[in-house]
Amino acid sequence: MSFALHSGSFMADGMIPSRLTCEGQNISPQLSWTGLPPNTKSLALIVDDPDAPDPAAPRMTWVHWVLYNIPPGAANLPEGVAVKDLPPGSRQGLNDWQHTGYGGPCPPIGKHRYFHKLVALDVVLPDLQLPTKAALEKAMEGHVLARTELIGYYQRHR
Repeated sequence: MSFALHSGSFMADGMIPSRLTCEGQNISPQLSWTGLPPNTKSLALIVDDPDAPDPAAPRMTWVHWVLYNIPPGAANLPEGVAVKDLPPGSRQGLNDWQHTGYGGPCPPIGKHRYFHKLVALDVVLPDLQLPTKAALEKAMEGHVLARTELIGYYQRHR
């Protein structure tokens, strides 16, 4: 079985429901994974939007969630997961709002893509002290066993 990421909150390449966005409850999606590679010691999750601020003229990738050291025995994250309910040992990094935790889609214009990227690692990373996406990616170098991603779309209703 190949490494794969799924969501009970939205379909792959489908629209993300507004409850998961700034127009709704701004809660994280349900995510589950299958097919972990042998020798996986931890997982890392990065959720980002490469279409910011305008998909017709993107200038940056906006980071929505940074989570690492998810234990390989965890099979999912429930929708709207609270910090206290994250799998034991999991650590969060900083998103582009400069806080920890999930920040839902809130595109200023157009329909954006949201990449939910899950990485299987051959190590448990040290405490990176609230890393940014870039710092986490640097720490993961040389330790990646496999990558998978799930893409969802969102456009504001205003």
